[in-house]
Amino acid sequence: MASALAAKMGFNSLLRKQAKNFSVRICTMESDMEFNCEVKLKGKELFDLVCRALGLRETWFFGLQYNVKDTVAWLKMEKRVLDQEIPKEEPITFQFLAKFYPENAEEELVQDITQHLFFLQVKKKILDEEIHCPPEASVLLASYAVHAKYGDYDPGIHKPGFLAEEELLPKRVINLYQMTPEMWEERITACYAQHRGRTRDEAEMEYLKIAQDLDMYGVNYFLIRNKKGTDLLLGVDALGLHIYDLDNKLTPKCSFPWNEIRNISYSDKEFTIKPLDKKANVFKFNSSRLRVNKLILQLCIGNHDLFMRRRRVDSLEVQQMKAQAREEHARKQVERQRLQREKQMREEAERARNELERRLMHLQDEAQMANDALLRSEQTADLLAEKAQIAEEEAKLLAEKAAEAETEMQRIKVTAIRGQEERRLIEQKMIQAEMLALQMAEESERRAKEAEHLKQDLQEARESERRAKHKLLEIMSKDVYAVSTSTSFLYADSSFRENLSFEFKDTDMKRLSMEIEKEKVEYMEKSKHLQEQLNELKTEIESLKLKERETPLDIIHNQNAEQGTSKHSNFKKVPNSPYSKVYLA
Repeated sequence: MASALAAKMGFNSLLRKQAKNFSVRICTMESDMEFNCEVKLKGKELFDLVCRALGLRETWFFGLQYNVKDTVAWLKMEKRVLDQEIPKEEPITFQFLAKFYPENAEEELVQDITQHLFFLQVKKKILDEEIHCPPEASVLLASYAVHAKYGDYDPGIHKPGFLAEEELLPKRVINLYQMTPEMWEERITACYAQHRGRTRDEAEMEYLKIAQDLDMYGVNYFLIRNKKGTDLLLGVDALGLHIYDLDNKLTPKCSFPWNEIRNISYSDKEFTIKPLDKKANVFKFNSSRLRVNKLILQLCIGNHDLFMRRRRVDSLEVQQMKAQAREEHARKQVERQRLQREKQMREEAERARNELERRLMHLQDEAQMANDALLRSEQTADLLAEKAQIAEEEAKLLAEKAAEAETEMQRIKVTAIRGQEERRLIEQKMIQAEMLALQMAEESERRAKEAEHLKQDLQEARESERRAKHKLLEIMSKDVYAVSTSTSFLYADSSFRENLSFEFKDTDMKRLSMEIEKEKVEYMEKSKHLQEQLNELKTEIESLKLKERETPLDIIHNQNAEQGTSKHSNFKKVPNSPYSKVYLA
């Protein structure tokens, strides 16, 4: 079996020697790339090829990782690619990942692409639960991840359910609470809405600033044994080396800062740490495999070099990169302010247009009401005129009847000389005629007065009609003025935007510098606000927690939070203390 495997490997090696090129696939956090490489290509040449393809200049944080047997390894820069223990199949697959983490992401990560790659990698580690994250911090981190993807929150676009397909929280956090996906989305969205005004790069940096304070951030863990054969964990990160119990990756029992370590080496399976103080004891650990010792040594050397590099003056290349980054940041800041001003002017123009449209509709409603009133007034006037005409005709008819009664009375008086009896009868008739004439006269006078009142009502109706027409003319003139005003305003706004220009002046740079200084002053206030925000989130969801589902790391984290303990506080425990010797013995 072994001979057959050796023969197969020898055959593959022979094929590689005969071939002039080989295929390589590079997997980044966003996409994959493939390269056709020469057989003599070295690791450094392949790494530089990938960095150029990504436009990455801060190359010292990254490396090419591959799987070998049951562990991981990093491609060596000085050796040929095909001479290393890489998988034999083609294309050869490497993971382009961050090998070393910064102490302070905001100060050390200069390029946007560097920041973006760190953001994607840290986000994946948190979601895969390779980095323990408290629930309240998970919600806040998720809100910044959403902002980095979707931009500013817009309730008209980001409606309930828009995060249904997104993976935003570790499964451990979701299972720890009696909360539906809609409840989680509501809390994430509430935080997301508060981040308005930030760019994608700023949201990603806020994510990293919160994540870098997590206890497991940037720590590589390795299983080791001390001289007594006790199983422990060795943690390697940007600050130094840490010793952990197997069941507690959050709180190191003791730590060795890089500035207190003189030398690190290994021989076979034994790993040796020599403190800077030559009088101090040399600490030795055992690892199960030589390959793991090599990996530990690589990470120790790289992290130590970066630790010392941060404490020296920046190289010319880094100074140039930082200067370019500051200029680019200033340019983006000015551009964002210009866009913000334009957006604000557009919103104001939109509001003014809506207000004019509202006023126009109100005036149109008033005009319609005035037309209706005018129509009712005309109908009333026509009705009153018809009644007045009828009253005049009735008055004329009564006047004619009164004249006939007077004629009849005169005729009766002429014939009154006829007989006494006839006289009496005539007197009675005269009395009756006089009474009838009196009644007719009163009725005629009443009808005349009624006709006079109807004439007055007609005049009042016509006066009301005249006033209604006058008011309608006024409303129509206002309507025309409002429309002309709206047109001229919108025309002025469009001409203003056409003439809008921008010049990048020194005064803008000075103002931006003052703003940057102001941001530094407000840093402590922001940190306080962040802590208050985390506490508020924790309080909101605490009542829905299922205590029985807490993991051991959750319990340890809560105890550390109550005691104010973190991985940084353990640097106070010097390697020569009796407490540390118990674990290192």
